[in-house]
Amino acid sequence: MRVLVVTAVAAERDAVCAAAGTCEEAVLPGEYALRRASARQVALDVLAAGVGPAAAAAGAATALTAAALAGRPYDLVVSAGIGGGFAPGAPLGSVVVADAIVAADLGAETPDGFIPVTELGFGTVAHRPDPELVRAVAAAAGAARGTVVTVSTVTGSGARSAELAERHPGVLAEAMEGFGVAEAAAAQGVPVLEIRTVSNAVGPRDRAAWRIKDALTALTDAFRTIPGALAAGARRADRPGPAPEPAPSPRRTP
Repeated sequence: MRVLVVTAVAAERDAVCAAAGTCEEAVLPGEYALRRASARQVALDVLAAGVGPAAAAAGAATALTAAALAGRPYDLVVSAGIGGGFAPGAPLGSVVVADAIVAADLGAETPDGFIPVTELGFGTVAHRPDPELVRAVAAAAGAARGTVVTVSTVTGSGARSAELAERHPGVLAEAMEGFGVAEAAAAQGVPVLEIRTVSNAVGPRDRAAWRIKDALTALTDAFRTIPGALAAGARRADRPGPAPEPAPSPRRTP
């Protein structure tokens, strides 16, 4: 089984690789650098694609296309890294597996509040990974399951945190790449997951309270526990992956 793991930055990539032991370097078109884990139950290729949904989508699409053209397509794509957690469901150092990957700020502001792009008649704002795979991976990693929102601007205030929580009931974490990775995976019919470890609370920006090192350690630990769950769960997942679906209409805030 071949799995592509897409992170934002090298520190996250290296944390995933640390779980696999030895990783070798491979180069993709466009000078992307992959770290390729040695043969095991789940073969991991880990790519640091850059920060934000656009960079994540571009990097994931490049890796997926290169693998398909080489006749060795991936069986699963995982967006992974650290992120912000919504209290009380996702405390510092905890692990979250997304049961919904949602673009939180793709839409329009109106006098009556935010409208997602789907209400404007375009595209999609949510991808829902295979539920059995989500349950299996979450159980193996001791993770919570819930919505992970993708944002282009990290939340830095209590008001914004409350707004996101109101518009997305059940939200557990915030990150910047998941939706981009999910879009690239959906375009090629490959199942997707998102796994986040919590480095900071979503809300007022307080860098002194962030625990990045602890979150990276938790990311390594999570990827040590899940190869068996990934292999078993992905075998059950049909390709193409689950079709993206619109998120429920959010409650608007004045």
